Amino acid sequence: AEKIIGIQDMGAAGLVSSSAEMASKAGSGLILYLDDVPQRETNMTPYEMMLSESQERMLICVKKGHEAEVEALFLQYELDAVVIGEVTDDGNYRLFHQGVEVANLPVDALAEDAPTYYKDMAEPERIARFHGMADFEPEAVSADALLLQLLQQPTIASKRSIFETYDSQVRTNTVVGPGSDAAVVRIKGTNKALAMTTDCNARYLYLDPEVGGQIAVAEAARNIVASGGKPLAITDCLNFGSPDKPEGFWELATAADGISAACTALGTPVISGNVSLYNETNGQSVYPTPVIGMVGLIEDLAHITTQAFKQAEDLIYVIGETQPDFNGSEVQKLLTHDIAGKLMAFDLSIEKKHQDCVLRGIQAGVINSAHDCAEGGLAVALAEAAFDGEFGFEAAFDMPATWLFAETQSRFVVSVAKENQAAFEALAGNIARHVGQVTTTGDMIFRMQDDTVIVPVKEAKAKWEDAIPCLMK
Repeated sequence: AEKIIGIQDMGAAGLVSSSAEMASKAGSGLILYLDDVPQRETNMTPYEMMLSESQERMLICVKKGHEAEVEALFLQYELDAVVIGEVTDDGNYRLFHQGVEVANLPVDALAEDAPTYYKDMAEPERIARFHGMADFEPEAVSADALLLQLLQQPTIASKRSIFETYDSQVRTNTVVGPGSDAAVVRIKGTNKALAMTTDCNARYLYLDPEVGGQIAVAEAARNIVASGGKPLAITDCLNFGSPDKPEGFWELATAADGISAACTALGTPVISGNVSLYNETNGQSVYPTPVIGMVGLIEDLAHITTQAFKQAEDLIYVIGETQPDFNGSEVQKLLTHDIAGKLMAFDLSIEKKHQDCVLRGIQAGVINSAHDCAEGGLAVALAEAAFDGEFGFEAAFDMPATWLFAETQSRFVVSVAKENQAAFEALAGNIARHVGQVTTTGDMIFRMQDDTVIVPVKEAKAKWEDAIPCLMK
């Protein structure tokens, strides 16, 4: 790694954008020799080579003198790597083809000094209307029946019937496959691994694109942390309606602001991305949907963590406070067939604090399982943690039963062995609340202010697993 100075993927505009961006960020110039660029077709012109968007290509800057070592490493993994140019200090972007200089211009003309695309923006009418609404809170309901219904919603139900149709093994290096908070792939020749996830809740962005954009990044980071990894960077896939409409461009720009704020707070730079616009049918736009792909580093294979409870009598803790945050939630959609209202308050500094706490606990070896709390609230998070090992649990909360389904952000469910209780509580302080323990009864028991909710694990798991296959019939 010390031999590689920088790396950039080749996306839109191919070699020209990736090379110009790298040089501009470094404050340098460069020379590219286009005859050395690998080509699938013969007689390609410089224009075609520079703008081609052939997939699965990366541009790497290597310390001078180490080219052969890097090429040998790539060859070891059956990958092609060739030298196509060199870095200069004159700030110019120069291209040579068949011995002729075919381009010479300032690097920043293709990067920082390129024209910025501005369009008219207008906040959609719905935003002010949502802000003026009273917060939604479900009336007293049968919490056990509601949990079973939520577990069958396509956004929550098991996706096993889908992901099992695809190969999820990466040259036998997959350690944690689909179904947990993040997939984990070991890095051969080291004791490290990479955790990877994708996340976005478009309903939140429909209510508030800026806060929803922040939450999309934060949830991805929570999934990485719950797997034992330190969030490193994101790639975004921005799916929006027409930017030609002032409201559509406002959604795009505002969501980007939210993503930027969260990435800054969590220390996860945007290293690549793509954009899909004009997603409309009969003039009706899709919900703003910036899908966040995140990668994190697990420093030691011993730190790999999954959401499943590991053993009976482990203590269950909730990281973070629960508030009656139901606007945009799964339960609001289920009960009203609509989403509306002002999105919940969200504090990135609290998010970072809670993530750091969980990661420290995992790295210290005092957390046995970890799961982020997202769609469906605490009830769904606890149920999912019980499903893999088919353990039961008993948990007590000083709140109404309906709050089990609130979607307050910045929360985790973790389990801790009894012998590690003191160490964990000293590490977590007052941000962790002991709520119960893992059992072998086969029941999920929630003791609330106004009700005791009991749901058999096997019944809940069957509905969770069968929901999508039934929908696909």
